Amino acid sequence: MAREKVTVVGAGNVGATTAQRIGEAELADVALIDIVEGMPQGKALDLAETAPVLGADAAYEGANDLAAMRGSRVVVITAGLPRKPGMSREDLLQKNAAIVGGIAEAVRQHAPEAVVIVVSNPLDVMTWLTWRKTGFPKSRVIGMAGVLDSARMSAFIAMELGLSVKDIRAMVLGGHGDTMVPLPRFTTVAGVPVTELIPNDRLARIVQRTRDGGAEIVALLKTGSAFYAPSASAVAMVAAVLRDEKRVLPACVLLEGEFGLRDVFVGVPTRLGAGGVEGVLSFKLLPEESQALHRSAESVRSNCELLARLIGL
Repeated sequence: MAREKVTVVGAGNVGATTAQRIGEAELADVALIDIVEGMPQGKALDLAETAPVLGADAAYEGANDLAAMRGSRVVVITAGLPRKPGMSREDLLQKNAAIVGGIAEAVRQHAPEAVVIVVSNPLDVMTWLTWRKTGFPKSRVIGMAGVLDSARMSAFIAMELGLSVKDIRAMVLGGHGDTMVPLPRFTTVAGVPVTELIPNDRLARIVQRTRDGGAEIVALLKTGSAFYAPSASAVAMVAAVLRDEKRVLPACVLLEGEFGLRDVFVGVPTRLGAGGVEGVLSFKLLPEESQALHRSAESVRSNCELLARLIGL
């Protein structure tokens, strides 16, 4: 039986590691696309040569032409520029919008039935832009952030308690950045609320460390940013779609009334399956939690409006 095909656009650390994880898990054949001549071809060949060692059947293709995504079941967009010294927020928005917007138009042309998972930053805004540019239904355009943010929170809780990460389930809502909304009340260790296990002051530090998770790694690396955890998070979403797992995973999706929010892309718990987003798990928040989520959503909305003005969308 023929394997599914997944395209990863952007062959940097996040994209190449995503391609590696997909192939090694035998989820699909992988097309790796980048504008740098020779780089995706070289990385694809290197990945193909690991398959006999690992006994993992997956084919890899490297390409510079976005048409190579043709026939993909899932397209993962990781391409984009990091914010550099002296670069304003508007500069970053415009530059990454040009990159991601062009990719989204290629997806519409070459992979019109694909589910699109956006990893490029600023995540929530780029997910909105991809949805606008593809014209796809909201169920097939998903931003990867909540899985990563929840994983970071789970890791920090495991470190604090000296327990296995396997027993920890963290809940993080909202935009990917300073306004994200970690929810300790819905975060559990073997079913026990973490609020029963960690003092409030320590828990507050874990919440803040979760918000600063990406910046902490950037500060340590000096010349790069996180890619192991982001790629693993993207692949968890790819697997949920390809295997029709119906997994409950936090993801950036278009809300239409859930949590009292409408017409904004923001991170919430979703059911992911073959159709992409097959539902949102909406539940009652405390007033302060709801206010924090709405503040986060308004921050995303204002950035989308800013980008729309900048590019005339």
